[in-house]
Amino acid sequence: MNEVLRLAMANKGETAESLAGKVGVDPKTAGRWIADGRVPHPRTRVAVATVLGRQAEELWPEPFRRRDLPWFREWADLEQKASSLRSYEPLLVPGLLQTEAYARGVLATGGLLSPTEVEEIVAGRMARQRVLERESPLQLVAVIDEVVLRRQVGGDRAVMVGQLGHLAELSEREHVQVRVIPAENPWHTGLAGPFVLARTPDSGEAAYLDNQLRGQVVTERADLASLSARWESVTGEALPRRQSIELIREVATTWR
Repeated sequence: MNEVLRLAMANKGETAESLAGKVGVDPKTAGRWIADGRVPHPRTRVAVATVLGRQAEELWPEPFRRRDLPWFREWADLEQKASSLRSYEPLLVPGLLQTEAYARGVLATGGLLSPTEVEEIVAGRMARQRVLERESPLQLVAVIDEVVLRRQVGGDRAVMVGQLGHLAELSEREHVQVRVIPAENPWHTGLAGPFVLARTPDSGEAAYLDNQLRGQVVTERADLASLSARWESVTGEALPRRQSIELIREVATTWR
C-alpha cells in the first residue's frame, strides 16, 4: 500500500473516485495506486501531485531515486543549484526545454533502453524542469542549430509540432532565451559538440560535456575559459531572440 499517497489524499479530503475525476483516469486505476502501490504515468503523477499539493517524488519516490545514471547525478545537483545556465546543443532540444513526448522519442530511439528505463528517465527529466518554474527561476540561455527544429523525433509529426510550440512559448518568458543558428551558416566552433556552462548564486562555475558513453562535469579554470570563448563564438552565429522565435514558429508550421 502507498501509505504516503493515502495520507495525502486524506489530508485533502480526496477519495479514489474524486481524485480520478480530477486527473482523468478510471477510479479503479486510482484505487490501485493506493492498494497495490502502482505507479502512474509520469504526466499523471504530476497531475495527482498538483491536486494534492505535494511533489510527485514525495508520493512516488522510487522512479525519481532511479532516474539518473550515477555519472549524471553530480551535474543534476549542480543544475538544481544554478542561478544561470548557458547551453549549446547542435543536435537536440536541450533537456530542460523538451516536452515529454519529445524526450520519450529521443530515449526510445534504437531500442537501447527498456520501456521502463525510458519512462524513469523521462520522469526525471520532467522533474528537472521545475528549475524554470520556481519563485526565483533559473536564467537559461540556449543556443541550438536550425537542424534541431527540422529533424523529426518520435514517430508522429505531432511530436515536433508540440515541441516547437513549447519551445516558442518558453522563449517568450523573461528568464528563458532560445536562439537559433541558421542552417545556411558555415561550420562554426560549436559543431564540435554540445556543452553547458553553469553559474551558482555564490559565483561558482562549472560546465557539462556529453558524449556517447557518459557526461563529464568540468571545473578546471582553463577548461571553463575555453568553453566560455566557444560560447561567445556560437552566440555570435545565432539570430537575435525575437528573430529566433519567429523562425521556430515558422518551422513549426511545416510539421503540421
